[in-house]
Amino acid sequence: MLFGYDTGVINGAQFYLTEHFGLSDALKGWVVGSALLGCFVGAIVAGPLSIKIGRKWSLIISAILFTLSAYGSGLPELFPQSVSMLVFFRILGGLGIGIASMNAPMYIAEIAPTNIRGRMVTYYQLAIVIGFFVVFLATYFIGTTLTLEENIAFGWRRMFWSELIPSISFLVLLFVVPKSPRWLALKGKDDEALAILKRINGNELALKEILLIKDSLQETKQNIKVNYFSKSILAIIVIGTVLSVLQQFTGINAVLYYGADIFEKALGFGKEDVLAQQILLAFVNLVFTFVAMFTVDKFGRKPLLYIGSVGMIIGFLLLGVTLQQQQVGMLSLIGVLLFIASFALSMGPVVWVLLSEMFPNKIRSLAMSVAVSAQWAANYMVSQSFPVVMGSETNVQAPWNGSLPYFIFIAFILVIVFVTYKFIPETKGKSLEEIEGFWN
Repeated sequence: MLFGYDTGVINGAQFYLTEHFGLSDALKGWVVGSALLGCFVGAIVAGPLSIKIGRKWSLIISAILFTLSAYGSGLPELFPQSVSMLVFFRILGGLGIGIASMNAPMYIAEIAPTNIRGRMVTYYQLAIVIGFFVVFLATYFIGTTLTLEENIAFGWRRMFWSELIPSISFLVLLFVVPKSPRWLALKGKDDEALAILKRINGNELALKEILLIKDSLQETKQNIKVNYFSKSILAIIVIGTVLSVLQQFTGINAVLYYGADIFEKALGFGKEDVLAQQILLAFVNLVFTFVAMFTVDKFGRKPLLYIGSVGMIIGFLLLGVTLQQQQVGMLSLIGVLLFIASFALSMGPVVWVLLSEMFPNKIRSLAMSVAVSAQWAANYMVSQSFPVVMGSETNVQAPWNGSLPYFIFIAFILVIVFVTYKFIPETKGKSLEEIEGFWN
């Protein structure tokens, strides 16, 4: 939830922040994008951190970073009232997101029973979109209860401080969850791992699970140093990383981060409607993530990726063609909402499910770290380049008339279909150790 909340809060606050500090376009982009750099660094350090202290304690560190960022981003009086200080705390929050975005889905996959693992990991994506939805509601209500002058003076601070409620809750509740049994087994603590597996799966299944885990780790115990550059291991990491990057190249965060600009410039909505339209986006995102949650273990991972890709392409075609023809209206809005719904059904949750499942035990922490850090780098690239492409002369003139970015995104979605067909295994109903056998 904090992942979505922290990345979404800047959307509601950025207009008032820009006015408060008199930000140029370049500085505005830096304030919005700075957290993504923190996410990138956080995802890189998350791998070694996860191996060293475990998934649970890595998440506790991320919760502390979230809390510090939520408090500091509102720039209380004891801190210098500067853009640099705000950026520092945004980067701090980004570090928290980066660490959590790698450790949370991996922890869930490692602790969940096989038959419901897909659904359990989609709870992670569900929580992200709930975070987006809740923060859009929070910023909407904070913004509408204050005058424009009050929002510019201090309303944006309250928007950041509202994050203290979920961040402190996250920190406290983490102390009641168990450690990952697979991490415990990796550290040679088989008895502790078995005790946790028994609580989750019952005695019979737990004994079977611990044997599978120990067998898969046997090679690592015999030879501690894993050659990450061997052909077989590098191929797995590259496939996971490409899938992770392509999630961002669908254009989802361009739509979420710059939704206000899209509604205002492309779809002709007024400034007074922007926050309400953001809630509509977040609501559609939320509803269709529920659909994914209840179908991912029934239909499988790959079918959802195919269905979602077709929907995303149709959605952006509707938006792109109506922009080209300068017939922006209800069809354009339907296109945006169809894209959001299709992403929420597929690439949103399914990528996290696959990333948490597809990597073998011995490389899971490092491989997840590489894939997730690459995803954050891609997120940053899209969020920085999208407004540049939108404002370019090529895009604003005929024949594109503002539609060029959406056709670029369509090209990347077609690549997703190819990569899914050619390289992605179907992991439905298989244990993590059985999935490992696919690569062998």
